Amino acid sequence: MKRQLPFELIYQVGALLAAVIVVHLVYITIIRPQADAILEQRAERTAAGEVYEPERSIYIVLKDFEQESCFILMFWAMAIMGYKGRNTWRERGLFQDDIVQISEGMSVLPEDTREYTRPIQALPESTQNCLLPRTLLSALQRFASTRNVQDVSEAVKSVCDSESDRLDSELSMVRYIAWAIPSIGFIGTVRGISNALAQAHRAVEGDIAGVTESLGVAFNSTLIALVISIVIMFLMHQLQLIQERLVLDTHSYCDQRLLSHLQVRD
Repeated sequence: MKRQLPFELIYQVGALLAAVIVVHLVYITIIRPQADAILEQRAERTAAGEVYEPERSIYIVLKDFEQESCFILMFWAMAIMGYKGRNTWRERGLFQDDIVQISEGMSVLPEDTREYTRPIQALPESTQNCLLPRTLLSALQRFASTRNVQDVSEAVKSVCDSESDRLDSELSMVRYIAWAIPSIGFIGTVRGISNALAQAHRAVEGDIAGVTESLGVAFNSTLIALVISIVIMFLMHQLQLIQERLVLDTHSYCDQRLLSHLQVRD
């Protein structure tokens, strides 16, 4: 029997391919043609002996391959975080549903747990895999088997801690991208500086155009990479915040809506 690839893996690969295609298409149709036209115009004015102060162009800043790679990684990371953020908000919507259907003042005995687990087990499989139903089901099953409220509290804490660790580990790819983007920028810096040094003899002869262009590559790649890294880190911390709130709210929900109603007869 063949095992199907998880949907999230397919989504991430598709998002990467889409980012590569879209960003590269924008670069070859808009950014690089515009940058080449501006550079050609400047070369003509310089060859004519015209003295002018070149205006800073966004097309020149973005034109190199390092910047293109950074934008591809940025959109890929945003797609991954968007997927995880959407799932988190969908799970938060379960707090509005009365899953366990326990009213104020009611007591739940170990013998009653089957009655409360059936509605959870009747939920669609995708909903059952969410944190809140899993935590409630684990707590009810633990209460039925141990008849001890403290054990139920430990079960809730264990499920929430495991989910917190899982959510944190699943952000490893986003963390890698956030680290890789500045690294790519520094690669552009090294490439630009090495090209500038290779043309140092022309600068000695009075032709500094090649040196300044290479230094522009060095500084522009670092600038774009650092700006994109700041954006990615901000979005990642916002995602971590809503994921941590999901885990904490699940723990609080179980304490208030389930554990406070559990009772064991002497």
